[in-house]
Amino acid sequence: MPLLSLDHVTLRYTAGGTAAVDGLCLELAPGETLALVGPSGCGKTTTLRLVAGFERPETGTVTLEGRLLSGPDAFLPPDQRRVGMVFQDFALFPHLSVLDNVTFGLDALPRREQVARARAMLELFGLGGFEARMPHALSGGQQQRVALARALAPGPRVLLLDEPFSSLDAALRATTRSEVRRVLKSLETAVVLVTHDQQEAMAFADRLAVMRAGKVEQAGTPEAVYTTPRNAFVAWFLGGTNLVPGSAFGNGARTALGILPLQGEAKGPVLLSLRPESLRLVPDRDVVAVGGALRAEVLSREFQGPGVEFTAGCAGMELTVRGGPESPLRPGDRARLEVTGKAVVLEDPPPDARPPPEVPGVR
Repeated sequence: MPLLSLDHVTLRYTAGGTAAVDGLCLELAPGETLALVGPSGCGKTTTLRLVAGFERPETGTVTLEGRLLSGPDAFLPPDQRRVGMVFQDFALFPHLSVLDNVTFGLDALPRREQVARARAMLELFGLGGFEARMPHALSGGQQQRVALARALAPGPRVLLLDEPFSSLDAALRATTRSEVRRVLKSLETAVVLVTHDQQEAMAFADRLAVMRAGKVEQAGTPEAVYTTPRNAFVAWFLGGTNLVPGSAFGNGARTALGILPLQGEAKGPVLLSLRPESLRLVPDRDVVAVGGALRAEVLSREFQGPGVEFTAGCAGMELTVRGGPESPLRPGDRARLEVTGKAVVLEDPPPDARPPPEVPGVR
């Protein structure tokens, strides 16, 4: 049984306006971390606000451990939901010490128990000895951990994280993210994370939900959603892709790039997703393609540290190709294009149902 359920939830901020969340269905298992990703305005933060009780849905229900939080005839206020939330700006009280920030939501406990629980949370996040400091005397990463300790101190059943790492620099973001994930897993806390960073979502979450226009386009493990996107939007949003029309026959498809191997089987006109890392560019000084590869021209090169992203013109298409940083290719160079991975058949209809013509030099 899921810990948290959103069942056909809809919310409009203005009467008759576009739905911010439109018939949304989501589930969260105990101890699971679910990341909501999607473009700006897709409904990610609105979903958090609905779970927290900051917004009331027009239709649908929100339940936690079988208890109705929001529905046609019920609405529990935020302080009765056992849901914690960490905001993007951390929202620490600037006039309170670290210890008093963390004990703020523990008014129901005797002061001694408040302090003991707050100290335990701060120790868990590596902030022992910081109790007397004021928020302005902390680094961004320390402030973020204080905000997490404050949200977790009351023992929420679900923790909501709204872009919690966005204000940190890149190096600190990675280390803090890893440490926070370790602590949350040790506490077996169920988490819903909203982030605009696809890499962060895939690294942090057990499961992803890719949203568009208030709906979930696809949900699953990061590996499953990335390797087998359902449609072109999901494929594009999670890491970018090349869209290639073709005609499928079993586990292969005939395309302008030749016969592409497929993940799974299909038949007839298809639109394929071919990830940039499934292609390789090799320097080529020959006039024609050789070895079953296509002739390509390097149009642009973007150095990204661990790798290089190329735009290559080939077979009438512009393709994105990822390679190693040691590649000598530069814009204007000729190259051979080789397919090293498998393509995925998307649900989107192909732009042209006719099979592509034979391509010289392709087998």
